[in-house]
Amino acid sequence: MHSNRGLSRRNCLDTMSCSWGTELWDQFDNLEKHTQWGIEFLERYTKFVKERSEIELSYAKQIRNLSKKYQLKKNSKEEEEFKYTTSRAFLMTLNELNDYAGQHEVIAENLSTQIIAELSRYTQELKAERKSHFHDGRRAQQHIENSWKQLESSKRRFERDCKEADRAQHYFDKMDADINVTKADVEKAKQQAQMRHQVAEDSKNEYLTYLQKFNKDQHEHYYALIPHIFQRIQEMEERRVGRVRESMRVYTEVERKVLPIVSKCLDGMTKAAESIEPKMDSKQVVESYKSGFEPPGDVEFEDYSVSMKRAVSESSFLNARGESRRRSRSKLWPLLKRNKLMSLLASPRQPPPPPPTSPSPDGLPNGPQSPQQPKEPLSQRLNDFMGTKHKMHCLRSLKRGLSLKLGTGQEDYSHLPPEQRRKKLQAKLNDINKDIQKEMDQRDALTKMKDVYIKNPHLGDPDSIDPRLEEITQSLEKLQLEAQKFEGWLTEVERKLLEKGSESQRRQSSHFDSQGNTPLTNNYGQSRESPDGSYTEDPSTETTMQFKSRSTEFDEEFDEEEPLPTIGTCKALYPFEGQNEGTISMAESEMLYVIEEDKGDGWTRVRRNEDEEGYVPTSYIKLFLDTNAKGAMTYI
Repeated sequence: MHSNRGLSRRNCLDTMSCSWGTELWDQFDNLEKHTQWGIEFLERYTKFVKERSEIELSYAKQIRNLSKKYQLKKNSKEEEEFKYTTSRAFLMTLNELNDYAGQHEVIAENLSTQIIAELSRYTQELKAERKSHFHDGRRAQQHIENSWKQLESSKRRFERDCKEADRAQHYFDKMDADINVTKADVEKAKQQAQMRHQVAEDSKNEYLTYLQKFNKDQHEHYYALIPHIFQRIQEMEERRVGRVRESMRVYTEVERKVLPIVSKCLDGMTKAAESIEPKMDSKQVVESYKSGFEPPGDVEFEDYSVSMKRAVSESSFLNARGESRRRSRSKLWPLLKRNKLMSLLASPRQPPPPPPTSPSPDGLPNGPQSPQQPKEPLSQRLNDFMGTKHKMHCLRSLKRGLSLKLGTGQEDYSHLPPEQRRKKLQAKLNDINKDIQKEMDQRDALTKMKDVYIKNPHLGDPDSIDPRLEEITQSLEKLQLEAQKFEGWLTEVERKLLEKGSESQRRQSSHFDSQGNTPLTNNYGQSRESPDGSYTEDPSTETTMQFKSRSTEFDEEFDEEEPLPTIGTCKALYPFEGQNEGTISMAESEMLYVIEEDKGDGWTRVRRNEDEEGYVPTSYIKLFLDTNAKGAMTYI
């Protein structure tokens, strides 16, 4: 038997087809420990895959949040940025990144359904099967142990009966040899010995029976029951190992299946990067900011040698100097500071905020209050500020500058530079044409529906469509009139741009004469941009000399570097962040100079230094006015 087992073990090592029932017939406890380790390993691998799935979900969520964070928001200032190829490429990259995150969610979902759920269910089944197999093994061991106990018991009984039979035989022999013993005693001893021999013989037969039974049970136990049970345990363990192998293969296939889509996402990102066109972005910058104005002309030569030959007074010399400075300044209007007029004329349009500690500005003890004058409209303040006759000529350009700043542009976009006006008109015309096409499509659809109703009255009443058709017809007429209006404006702008282009070419061709000298005369009619950024549409209303003289006086009045005199000081009671146009920020307890009192609108104009001034809420400060300076300010 042992030689057969040794031969079987060698075959097992050679052929890799081992039988646990044959090779491990005496390793029941070790097999129990090993199968328990197998279940624990299965549970540990399931936990590993579960944590990997959670990582994939968390990573996908973070990637989605990142993509969402940088996505274009509706009605935001960033929307205009996406006209550049870099911004569009970035948007494509964000979309591909969102799809990339989706593939990681697919990985997590497949790991959860194909591995985690399956292994969890299989682990429960494996535990139940293992429990059943080892229960059968313990029962077989209990049976062979009981059989062994019976054999040992019969063996000990046979041994005891044999010893008692020997003692009874020795006693009979002794009684039979003793002449002093009666025959009855000898006979009694003889019968006792014979009885003991019979009991010993019966015990021997019982022992032989149990011995045969145990040998049979033992042979069946080690050659039938245990190999069968161990074979089932071996098959169970091999299925567990095979399931682990399959799970590991699925683990890799889950990720391999999404690799083509991930690769497409990466290809999309690469394509987005390759779609960036530097030249196109440069062209888009020109399209976005080109004004259509012509560059300023050359500065005229002014001969001062004539005035030097005659004696002049100091005052006349100063006047001539100031006049020349104003003339030179008028020729460089497009290069001067813009929007300074706004800070000089208008306080912020909205009412000032209430103080932080009071429900309304009136509830704050603010020391000596400035006199509450009736609220003046902006037009009245403009008229007072521009009281002289020569300043009234600039009122038209001033109003256009204000409309630009305050966002109240004209319907025909005449407040914009020519090139920007042309683009706005073209965009508006395109939108109108789209609306016209939409209305026409609706009209055609309703007309067809009406024809169907006429042919099949049971489907509907044809007259019920007439009100809607009439409404669409009126809307179409209105849109067509509006389209004609914008087409006229667009044609006019394009004509003027063509005239400017031809004029510019002629001027550039005549800029140098045959000897390469520059002409001394120059035409300044093309400069039609005022210092406040407005655009004068009709050059025929003013002559070139009038434009120059008015611009000179306008600049002299509003672009002087001399600051306004102070009329007192003030102390900031609360901090204020000047975020609106024309306001200035201040810190709590900060001292500032007052240069203009509250005009009844709740704002006071202050200055921090020569270059930093603006409006602050009157209820946020405590005024310390200088009466002398205040009286002097009345005449300024």
